[in-house]
Amino acid sequence: MAKEAKKDITDLSIEEKLKNLYELQTMLSEIDKIKTLRGELPLEVQDLEDELEGLSTRIEKIRSEITELNGDIANRRIAIETSNAAIAKYNEQLNNVRNNREYESLSKEIEFQSLDVQLNEKRIREAHAAIEHKNEEIARCTEQMDDRRADLDVKKSELEEIISETRTEEEKLREQAKNLEATIESRLLTSFKRIRKNSRNGLGIVYVQRDACGGCFNKIPPQRQLDIRMRKKIIVCEYCGRIMIDPELAGVQSAKVEEVKPKRRRRAAAAEEA
Repeated sequence: MAKEAKKDITDLSIEEKLKNLYELQTMLSEIDKIKTLRGELPLEVQDLEDELEGLSTRIEKIRSEITELNGDIANRRIAIETSNAAIAKYNEQLNNVRNNREYESLSKEIEFQSLDVQLNEKRIREAHAAIEHKNEEIARCTEQMDDRRADLDVKKSELEEIISETRTEEEKLREQAKNLEATIESRLLTSFKRIRKNSRNGLGIVYVQRDACGGCFNKIPPQRQLDIRMRKKIIVCEYCGRIMIDPELAGVQSAKVEEVKPKRRRRAAAAEEA
């Protein structure tokens, strides 16, 4: 079967290749419509999940900072106890000084240790204030997370509902598109997918509409239109790069409407009556 499939691909005419490619485009466009039904929901769900992850990381970071602050408070309390013990020792030594020099030296040590105690007490108060502020921030982040989780649950529910309604149809279309891709040579299929990816509306192959490209609507010269109708080679739009086919191959009836001639006849008839 695989050998027969490969042989069929190489033996296909340009017309058959273009027809298969247009059928593939039709199926992919239907899949695009299904995706459009979902709207911005997939992006909104992703944004909410990213925001929740960011809030969770932020809370963990704040908790780590609080742990560091508590460790610093504990170290400063130890330092205060050490300073107070030194002050008590120096005060005892003041009672046994033998001269002014020793007295001044001990007094300076007591003053230094007292200043160190005051500084550590100040830093402890600042650390407690910072911890309180960070706990408030954790509470705000937690509240935001609760709100975002509620929004995420609603968005996910809406998205799942839409996906469940269209899943069967989408899977069927994807299977058909996959089978059709097997009938298109890889080089042509790769070019088609690249064109589709670069086009805003996802059209990689279009038919001629009102003497213009059905993708970018630029006028097509008559000779080029004739080449397209001949179906002897694959022709792309020189403006947008999309593959072009004639309306008949796309299953579209093109009607030429002539509005000018009837008006001229009526004017000629009116002139004869006059």
